[in-house]
Amino acid sequence: MGCAVALRLAQRGLQPLVLERSVPGAEASSAAAGILAPQKEVDGPGPLLEMALASRARFPALVAELQAATGMDIGYRLSGVLVLADGEGAAALEERAAWQRRIGLRVELLSAAEAKRLEPALGEHTVALRLAEEGQVDPPQLMRALQLAAARAGAEFATAYVRRVHHDGITVRGVDVEGETIESPIVVVAAGSWSGLVDGAALPARAVRPIRGQMVELETRPAPFQHVLFGHAGYLVARSDGRIAVGSTMEEVGFRKEVTAAGLERLLRMACRLVPALAEAPVRRFWAGFRPATEDRLPFLGPTPIRGLHLATGHLRNGILLTPITADAVVAAIVGEPPPIDLAPFSVARLAV
Repeated sequence: MGCAVALRLAQRGLQPLVLERSVPGAEASSAAAGILAPQKEVDGPGPLLEMALASRARFPALVAELQAATGMDIGYRLSGVLVLADGEGAAALEERAAWQRRIGLRVELLSAAEAKRLEPALGEHTVALRLAEEGQVDPPQLMRALQLAAARAGAEFATAYVRRVHHDGITVRGVDVEGETIESPIVVVAAGSWSGLVDGAALPARAVRPIRGQMVELETRPAPFQHVLFGHAGYLVARSDGRIAVGSTMEEVGFRKEVTAAGLERLLRMACRLVPALAEAPVRRFWAGFRPATEDRLPFLGPTPIRGLHLATGHLRNGILLTPITADAVVAAIVGEPPPIDLAPFSVARLAV
């Protein structure tokens, strides 16, 4: 979020400074699977679905922009998504297909035989939902491209621990970093799961909390499937070079970043059930990251009651997907233009209701 907002601000002629205690994208952004799937991730019509669909629609232009600015391939593929289910899960898929058809989204309900014709390596399932307009990117590549594009557009980057946002209760003044104040009339808090811990950020400490997600990467040559595959207990993402991302747990354990034996066992069992041939795939690596969660599962975006202080945090499982629309909406609010989406449902003011 920080890099994307900085890119758009620099393109408007401003001089953004990105402050990061490590390297940009070292936490949730690079730990993510990079699935662009609003039709799978959002459970019904509403402001989050509208935002997610608008962001998905922006990705082709962002991909072309980053390619032109940096020469980098961010792994964007319109791979489509298959959601697989059995028993009671089959009825839920039929319901999802029905409401999505009602609002004009492209969706196909497939029998097990039809799904296996598309992806012969699949295990046994009763029914599948095909979402052909969903896709994926490679998050570490996206992060590197965003940082490079922002830097080339004029943004600056510095390693620093932001101790607090400096304001007088009315207007933001800047940020305090390790004994000094960096003055600025505009501050954007995009600190992911740590956003609520930034003093002066206009957020209660628990307004954004970490949800641990464990991941495994397998290696195949070539990948035995093309769609992003979702089952009851997780998902599989096939990269073009044969890597398979297996994810992900959802654990409220605070800021404990361990990868656990139980977590890995659940993920690998799920992977082998979805695609039995993966039982023979070598494990390349495993890791964990923190998703920034809010109580109502909506992000905090845009202005706060402190003049000049803006938020871009709390995106939970969909930070990669929501990057383009978040940057466009937050920057529009900063420069005084109408945002591309209604920011009211995502305002921090909802905490006071």
